[in-house]
Amino acid sequence: MKDKKQTSTHPYKWRFFRSGGFDQVQLETGKDLLALDQLDQKLWAALSCPTRGLEMDTKTLDFLDADKDGRIRVPEILAEVKWAGSILKNINDLTNGDTELPLSAINDETDEGKQLLASAKQILINLGKADAKVITTDDTKDPAKIFAHTKFNGDGIITENTTDDENIKKVIKDIMECLGSESDRSSEDGISIDKTNEFFSEALAFSDWWLEAENDTSILPFADKTTAAVATFEKVKTKVNDYFTRCRLAAFDERSVSHLNSSEKDYETLATNQLSSTAEAIAALPLATVEAGKSLPLDEGLNPAWVEAISKFKMAVVAPSFGDKTSLTEQEWLTLLKNFSPYEAWLNRKTGTKVEKLELARIREILAGKSQVEILALIEQDKSLEAEANAIVSVDKLLHYYRDLFTLLNNFVSLKDFYTRKAPAVFQAGTLYLDGRSCELCVRVDDMAKHGALANLSGTYLAYCTLTRKGSDEKLTIAAAFTGGDSDNLMVGRNGIFYDRKGIDWDATIVKIIEHPISICQAFWSPYKRIARMISEQAEKMASSREKAMESKTAAGIATAGDAKAPPFDVAKFAGIFAALGLAVGAIATALTTGMASFMSLPWWQMPLAILGLMVVISTPSVILAWLKLRQRNLAPILDANGWAVNTRAKINIPFGTALTGTAALPKGAKRSMADPFAVKKKPWKSIIFLALLVGSAGYLWYKGYLNEWYDQGYLGIKPLIEQIAPDTAAPVITAPKPANELAPASESAPATEPAAVK
Repeated sequence: MKDKKQTSTHPYKWRFFRSGGFDQVQLETGKDLLALDQLDQKLWAALSCPTRGLEMDTKTLDFLDADKDGRIRVPEILAEVKWAGSILKNINDLTNGDTELPLSAINDETDEGKQLLASAKQILINLGKADAKVITTDDTKDPAKIFAHTKFNGDGIITENTTDDENIKKVIKDIMECLGSESDRSSEDGISIDKTNEFFSEALAFSDWWLEAENDTSILPFADKTTAAVATFEKVKTKVNDYFTRCRLAAFDERSVSHLNSSEKDYETLATNQLSSTAEAIAALPLATVEAGKSLPLDEGLNPAWVEAISKFKMAVVAPSFGDKTSLTEQEWLTLLKNFSPYEAWLNRKTGTKVEKLELARIREILAGKSQVEILALIEQDKSLEAEANAIVSVDKLLHYYRDLFTLLNNFVSLKDFYTRKAPAVFQAGTLYLDGRSCELCVRVDDMAKHGALANLSGTYLAYCTLTRKGSDEKLTIAAAFTGGDSDNLMVGRNGIFYDRKGIDWDATIVKIIEHPISICQAFWSPYKRIARMISEQAEKMASSREKAMESKTAAGIATAGDAKAPPFDVAKFAGIFAALGLAVGAIATALTTGMASFMSLPWWQMPLAILGLMVVISTPSVILAWLKLRQRNLAPILDANGWAVNTRAKINIPFGTALTGTAALPKGAKRSMADPFAVKKKPWKSIIFLALLVGSAGYLWYKGYLNEWYDQGYLGIKPLIEQIAPDTAAPVITAPKPANELAPASESAPATEPAAVK
């Protein structure tokens, strides 16, 4: 869609504020709201949002959703802002967010405003608050209460209480009994014009259908007893047809008689079961013994399962048609079929079945009266008040906009509430307390998998939690953003407490985590934690491997004990192993000594700098990478995953992220005692080991002559001190013994040399 161009010769002068890495419009006055149609949509923070999952009255959101598609869009907001501005005398009132609307604030200079004001007063009168000067959403939240004492409410539905005529009341009951009821604005059951017309149309059709039978004697051969006779006839029709068909087959070929009647095998099967005259197996046998040209016996020789049905058939159908008979010929049966065919055809043309539950006499009584005209007149009278009743709905809408519209605009046109943190944003569901932190950026989630796929692009550490409450089946899911602290103790299964916007507490359990950097501090220490974790894991693996090897060796030794002699001790192999171990230890010691020597060669004041420099070298890549990612944290994917259409890159930078997640800290002025009675008792072994290593290192450096060299160069820092205290004192001589490999052989003479001395 192309952007709308400014058509005004004098564009509105907007004010913007910078937050979240983008410019946001400052909505302060009613003029700002009325000029929103002049604001370029590229500058709106969002272009649409869902009507559910927000911390706002759903009725307000439904009013804004004009096309009822579950989403609120820019054109809908612009239209509703214009409407609210036309109803109020002062559009600035919308920026207050008050819950009470003064009646004096409604603009009664327009027809709609005048009607709305009258409806607001009528609501208060119906509620017994005729003297009230303000109206609230509590006054309009229950339409049934508003219309409880009114006969007409403009919805086109009338109830029994609409009229005082007992005959009309009875007809209204009959209509609801046949076609069902509809609820009017007072929540009472009633009927509409469509229900009324349908009922009388059905009633007339049903009466005319019966009139056809009354005028044609062939349709009702037994007069008013025809319906009962046909019902009895239909119960035996199929079985009697089967009997005469079998008799015709027997006449066609006498060899079929034994097969058309039941065989001995069928009776043998029946004989093994518990028998009853109503058993399905017996009912499936022929109606009577089959013979060529045989009549159907009506008294004797009948299948026991059909005796009762044939007896009723004889009394209700055969006797009225042919007199008292003990059997029925096939020709008589065909005559009965022919006599009932008009009735069956008439029955298939049946109409007006929806009112059939009423007796024909009652239906004709209703049709003979004037109830239809009177009911339709009542409905028209009710509909004539539709404008007044609809104005009551408009009052409710205005009250919701008066309270909530400005709040929504500050979370849609801009994200002011979120970035100023003066009030929670409409998408913030509450606060999660977990792992010594409070997370304020928590959003409701319906589909965790779908949300996570898009929310991952936010670059934010998200913990998805399921929320439950004891004694309730309600279950919710949230995505909580951790923007402070570290992730060391965040894992699936950890529990916390979530407080929703109403202050209700929920049990929260982490079920899914999307990992991203949380803070610079975490990034600085992460290399050392990874190294420590790696060493710990490797140590555990080595210990586990050695334990398994020892167990295997022990088991093998036990299994082979007594079966074979132990192998002789291999001195050469043992010496080789010892030599290899010695070389490894020597290499490690040499490396440590070289590093220590290089470190000790530094002046004392450079040593802390060297340690700090080493830490910077190790941590800098991790810190830089985390810093870049933290600067790119984006709120938009988190909201887009919930159905929003965020129109900008709403950043969550490091300072703002720190504010969104609070960490545990002692309050100001608190006193803390450092005496812990259960603290681990310190033992001197660490100090002794450290001193031993320090003395050993010093001895090694003296043995190698490094101390002489450092003293001569002044690295030790004590030479100037000695010269200052005793300038005439001879310089101390630190003599290191000559290594054995540098001593001259005993057989050779060497000139005497004085040991080196270092001042």
